Amino acid sequence: MGLDAVVLAAAGLRRLGLEKEIGELLPLDLFPPSPGQGALGIQVREAAVDVREILSTMGDRSVDAEVRAERALLAELHGGCSVPVGAYAETLPDGKMSLFGQVTSLDGAERVSGTLVGPSGEPEKLGAALAGELVDQGAHSILDAVRAALAIS
Repeated sequence: MGLDAVVLAAAGLRRLGLEKEIGELLPLDLFPPSPGQGALGIQVREAAVDVREILSTMGDRSVDAEVRAERALLAELHGGCSVPVGAYAETLPDGKMSLFGQVTSLDGAERVSGTLVGPSGEPEKLGAALAGELVDQGAHSILDAVRAALAIS
């Protein structure tokens, strides 16, 4: 099997001690990750009080808000795993949140993107607002074409 290129997660290569094998890091403004990429959800039985107590000390509130903003963007666009929607949120030093979102056609010929900054305490509003801006730029027509192509495949 011949390959021209392989795209792997840099984080995984670093964990494996293969950082020197990284040839290029793809820029976030052209290749944003899927919304919520890397987020981990843990489900615990309600009766497992001791486990719930331990887990309540884990996690990062900023990361939780960032994932909620990204997922809100995806939800507003009625997206899922099979549509080319990318999002990347980060909490800024001043405590606000920046959210970048992008919708791309399957062939890469069409792309709409945008960035919004807002209060980190309202991540869902930030995601919904950015989704609205992407819709105004034509995101729905791109996503409709993607869904039609995927239905045919």
